[in-house]
Amino acid sequence: MKKIIRISVLVIISVVFIWTIVFLYQKSEKKPVVYETEKPFITNIIKKTVATGSVVPRKQVEIKPTVSGIVEAIYVEAGKIVRKGDLIAKVKIIPNMLSLNNAESRLKQAKIKFNDAELEFIRQKELFATGVIASAEFQKNELEYKSLKEELESAENNLQLIKEGVLKKSGNATNTLIRSTINGMVLDVPIEEGNSVIESNTFNDGTTIAVIADMNDMIFKGKVDETEVGKIKQGMDLLLNIGAIENDTFYAKLAYISPKGVEENGAIQFEIKADVKLKNSQFIRSGYSANADIVLERKDNVLAVKESLIKFEGDSSFVELEKGEQKFERIAILTGLSDGINIEIKQGLDTTSRLKSKVKEEKVEKKEE
Repeated sequence: MKKIIRISVLVIISVVFIWTIVFLYQKSEKKPVVYETEKPFITNIIKKTVATGSVVPRKQVEIKPTVSGIVEAIYVEAGKIVRKGDLIAKVKIIPNMLSLNNAESRLKQAKIKFNDAELEFIRQKELFATGVIASAEFQKNELEYKSLKEELESAENNLQLIKEGVLKKSGNATNTLIRSTINGMVLDVPIEEGNSVIESNTFNDGTTIAVIADMNDMIFKGKVDETEVGKIKQGMDLLLNIGAIENDTFYAKLAYISPKGVEENGAIQFEIKADVKLKNSQFIRSGYSANADIVLERKDNVLAVKESLIKFEGDSSFVELEKGEQKFERIAILTGLSDGINIEIKQGLDTTSRLKSKVKEEKVEKKEE
């Protein structure tokens, strides 16, 4: 009996030992690597460079006064549509005391001279009527009278201009009424009633009364790095992505490239301008920030694969083509245009080809306790 028990124990120990060896061997074996495959596809490939900037009106003017004074009234506000000649504001002139004093003194002297000349003219006229004086002498006196009369009117007008900035005989023509010089929208009115303003002249730009722009004619104004400016030229298409308008793309055409670069943050930047094609359903505000994709080259409906599937060695390109179940063969292909993600395939593949991709991940199912 003891012999049978001993043999049974030895058999059990042997079985457990053999099972352990088999289990450890199976665990040590590497599982075969399974790769995913991808097929070439038909797509559009666009090679582009990016420029940052903003969308602004092509025509934007600052309305400035031609006289200095105090803003008496403002007739517009930001967002209002105006026509050329529409009233923007009214300026009340605060005369310079020295100029005012000189004008008043000139007027007084002109009145004195005119009154004296008028009395003399009346006497000479009576003498000429009775034949006492000759015609030549009377004409000389008449000329002097008319000249002093004109001087008096000039002095009166000068004083009125200094005080009010307008002549009575000029009608509606006045420098105190500020009018729009273009058709467009008022973008900004940086002054308020009661503010002092300075006239625009050769020595001073003057105070801005309002900023007006044509919002129906917009351009993209941006900058391109010196490494990219050599790749672009006038007439190229741009795709605009405006930050404030999501999920919408605007088209533009490159119209201007600056011949001179400007250094910014250690890099040379060149200014560019492009004509924006507006959409009837969208209103673009001045100053919207935008990114412009400048289309350097484009090919539509071409065979392509992901560039990450291709291995480049010198001037040659290779892919691993599936020839059987998880059996791959390295072949050479001819590539074309690339956008950095997808690349054109000119020769070596078709839409039925399967290319080696990444390792297939195993899904681990969690058992609920």
